[in-house]
Amino acid sequence: MTDDVWLPFPADEVPGLPEGLNYRFWNGEPDYPADPADCAFYVVPYMKPPGVGVRPLPGMTSVRAVQTLSAGVDHVQSGLKYLRPGVQLCNARGVHDASTAELALTLILASLRGVPDFVRGQDLGEWRSGFRPALADKTVLIVGYGAIGSAIEDRLVPFEVAPVVRVARSARTTERGLVHPLSDLPALLPEADVVVLVTPLTEDTRGLVNAAFLARLKDGALLVNVGRGPVVDTKALLAELESGRIRAALDVTDPEPLPRDHPLWQAPGVLISPHVGGPTSAFMPRAKRLLATQLTRFAAGEPLDNVVLTVG
Repeated sequence: MTDDVWLPFPADEVPGLPEGLNYRFWNGEPDYPADPADCAFYVVPYMKPPGVGVRPLPGMTSVRAVQTLSAGVDHVQSGLKYLRPGVQLCNARGVHDASTAELALTLILASLRGVPDFVRGQDLGEWRSGFRPALADKTVLIVGYGAIGSAIEDRLVPFEVAPVVRVARSARTTERGLVHPLSDLPALLPEADVVVLVTPLTEDTRGLVNAAFLARLKDGALLVNVGRGPVVDTKALLAELESGRIRAALDVTDPEPLPRDHPLWQAPGVLISPHVGGPTSAFMPRAKRLLATQLTRFAAGEPLDNVVLTVG
């Protein structure tokens, strides 16, 4: 029997897909395109409400690979308990590097140079001139230094920043230099002018940015979160923002989406974007190239890329 592949795009819109697989188009609609039990390779629909992507997993008794189109996989974790041992979960490493790095740089520059204040002034017809911080000469600390973190550093270098400091789960050395382990954070935080969070959400990173973390930041520091909202303790962040001691630029929040009456909207010194790090014109061509590569490997029985865990 031919293996079913569930894709969130019509197969004829994805160049390079291998022959010999039975492609089914499903992008989160109420009705399934076929029996989930016949699905061998499942591509999780992108940017759907919570629970949509995991809904077919209990019935996918023959699935061998689950592919997300996001770098993070926390949105499918709840469905892994339904899968048989040996199923591989793959993420979209490389797909969102450019888009998320662009947004991180945008948030940094907009916050430092006061762009939100300029927009408010424009709405009122007010000329709000003044002296603003530059990105040049700032020390930038990247927490969660993987593919996206590296792409952010690529874009920071031309802005004449002071040393970029890199932190990941464990220490290693890259072509650019040392990557510190998470355990070094307490010593590194007081020197950072800008802290960029791009870490995935795991048990180790949930609530990582708590009151103690924030207290170690210097006065006037900027916290930028383009990772996951629950990495930051929202109550602790609000306390620091309301004191005026630090600023923040957040593409992700906890809760998310942020309710209309949430105090983060009105907190001083905060810039909020609605989780738009990934969905840009750069997404679709990169996502389709990833799927063509992965499914070519799958059809040939070759190891898949970007395997983040194997169900045990």
